[in-house]
Amino acid sequence: MIRIIIIDDDIIYFLEVPKRVTLAIKAVQQQNTLVAIITYLLALIEPLNLKVERLYLDREFFCVPVIRWLQALDIPFEMPVIIRGKHGGTRQLIRGRRSYKTSYTLNSDKYGSVTFNVWIVCTYKNGKIRAHGREFFIYAVYKVKLSLHSIHDDYRLCFGIESSYRMKNQCRIKTTIKNPTIRLLFVALAFLIINIWIYLVWHYLSRLKRSRRQVFSHLFTLKQMLEFLRQTVDRNYGVAWEVCLPFG
Repeated sequence: MIRIIIIDDDIIYFLEVPKRVTLAIKAVQQQNTLVAIITYLLALIEPLNLKVERLYLDREFFCVPVIRWLQALDIPFEMPVIIRGKHGGTRQLIRGRRSYKTSYTLNSDKYGSVTFNVWIVCTYKNGKIRAHGREFFIYAVYKVKLSLHSIHDDYRLCFGIESSYRMKNQCRIKTTIKNPTIRLLFVALAFLIINIWIYLVWHYLSRLKRSRRQVFSHLFTLKQMLEFLRQTVDRNYGVAWEVCLPFG
């Protein structure tokens, strides 16, 4: 069962630990607003009758129109809060030595204001990367059924999307073509290949063990699948072993 929807930049992801599948890609143009991007992507999945349990967004989406729109749609979400101001603004939320919950009103000269819940998580670096002291993480939260101390680790789940980008770069066709439509097509094909690989591994290289699914992805890696595809292309379309320059 697909449980979580993640929106990251212009790509919508569905996450079922431990597999991530890309379901939609949207080319973002300069005139597109953040609300329009989210509305477009959510409309694509509406025919699937999926229930959004939790929506993760980048800090890029931290603005009045997006928060107000998601509250109007009654969609649970969590996103990092951009820390602004020297003493006021969201920086005033960083205080004390403990994690806590409160509410905050974000103001905009153009879009008005919106009030929402914020969860402030205080952690200690404990010598990680030779750093010490306290570290604060602030999240805008709406109807998320989690504890205060687990939200930070929960949001870190979406960092796994970065691995999808790296995998995409392995599959993407390299080109110098400047046509944005063709370049987007190559990106879409790369994500499609990754989805197919995930499907094959999940359904044919996994088994249920003590109510949990054990996945043996090391038996058929993405690199192996790409090599199989390359061999098929070479066999069907041939390979140029030499290049002949015109004489004279």
